[in-house]
Amino acid sequence: MTCPQAEDIIFSRVEQAVAADPRMAASLLRLHFHDCFVNGCDASVLLDDTATFVGEKTAGPNLNSLRGFDVVESIKSELEEACPQTVSCADILAIVARDSVVLSGGPTWQVEVGRKDSRSASRQAANNNIPAPTSDVATLIQKFQNLGLSTKDMVALSGAHTIGKARCSSFTSRIGGSGDGGGSEFLQSLQQLCSGSNATLAHLDIATPATFDNQYYINLLSSEGLLPSDQVLLTGSGDVGSLVEAYAMDEMLFFGDFTVSIVRMGRLAPPAGVVGEVRRSCRVVN
Repeated sequence: MTCPQAEDIIFSRVEQAVAADPRMAASLLRLHFHDCFVNGCDASVLLDDTATFVGEKTAGPNLNSLRGFDVVESIKSELEEACPQTVSCADILAIVARDSVVLSGGPTWQVEVGRKDSRSASRQAANNNIPAPTSDVATLIQKFQNLGLSTKDMVALSGAHTIGKARCSSFTSRIGGSGDGGGSEFLQSLQQLCSGSNATLAHLDIATPATFDNQYYINLLSSEGLLPSDQVLLTGSGDVGSLVEAYAMDEMLFFGDFTVSIVRMGRLAPPAGVVGEVRRSCRVVN
């Protein structure tokens, strides 16, 4: 990426978006995750449907859930004026993820750049590859291993749930009484919150919902993980449970491991032989 103004432009736009809507930090971070888990970090998640393929925006994990597309498109438009066809949409997603964490009080890291944008997208791959909020530990580990990511990466990256919200429909098994059997007051509060509609939003981290910290892991120790796939980490075999406890005790350990793991995730490449491009618009191919 040879655009000297790029990082300043991106940070400024993310800062404005988060100031206007603090929830946007988690949304932009999530876009990077959902992009990389489907055929590598190639901005396929940003593509609109066309006559030749059904994109990822309508996949189960993304439909009525992902947001921030307009923020990314506004960044792309400004970058195209400054440095035409230089900064890929995939690199933008990686950088806005980092900036969103920083603006939420979390760590920073050097974002590796040079990604290309895909010319297609796969709704099926999004449905199959992105871990569901109901996943057990074995499924979570397998989903990450399928991409060459470790159990440690999985636990560290799960800490991204220290910011953001989720719909009641994604944690019905938690409030239905199944799961760990603890945190009764917490579960009762969720039952009350969700009694009106499954579309109601709940904080993933009830204690410090807008701050990127290690509170997510502290919550798990108190049986106050929101999603079933969050709370199961505490009872995970092998290194999973011990990592949760370690991150709950040491925020800097979590920050260090998170930055290593998100850089590793950001290296996920498209399948061999796939030729990419630098899109002029993130919503459509050139």
